Amino acid sequence: MPERRVRADAQRSLDATLEAAKRVFARDGVDAPVRVVAREAGVGVATLYRHFPQRADLVAAVFRREVDATAAAAEELAATLPPFEALVAWLRRYTAFIATKQGLSAALHSGDPAFAPLPAYFSGHLGPPLATLLDAAVHAGEARPGVDADELLAAVANLAHASGSLSSVSMVDLLIDGLRVDGSA
Repeated sequence: MPERRVRADAQRSLDATLEAAKRVFARDGVDAPVRVVAREAGVGVATLYRHFPQRADLVAAVFRREVDATAAAAEELAATLPPFEALVAWLRRYTAFIATKQGLSAALHSGDPAFAPLPAYFSGHLGPPLATLLDAAVHAGEARPGVDADELLAAVANLAHASGSLSSVSMVDLLIDGLRVDGSA
């Protein structure tokens, strides 16, 4: 069965809803009233529920969209920056993604079955782009060989998730400095 195309106006309302949900969740947490999301998106509550029948559906969609955007940034950075700089820029973007998703993280670990596939989605979509950036930096002689991309993802996430503050950013920068072949900043 061919995939149904979404009308342009329906796609715009879906995009507006996801963008509004991202802002509302960051500001008020994932338990914010859906009417606030609908109002900020400029859509009716019925439209929101048509796209996302359960709150978990909306939370998961925001999470997937953010993961996809973070993953896609790797290709753009690799095309425009030297290998190690691209790796650093992506790791900083990933750090910001984790640090601003504290409420989403709590929801993802809530035991709700709607969130069960998301950890695999996360690692499956973020691990490969990081591995590509890391391999390019290693091949350029700028990064230490033998670093596992999935372990690096977890390490950065743990540091960024620890507080979401400037101290976590500086700790991630310290970790990044440790990736350099010569260890210099």
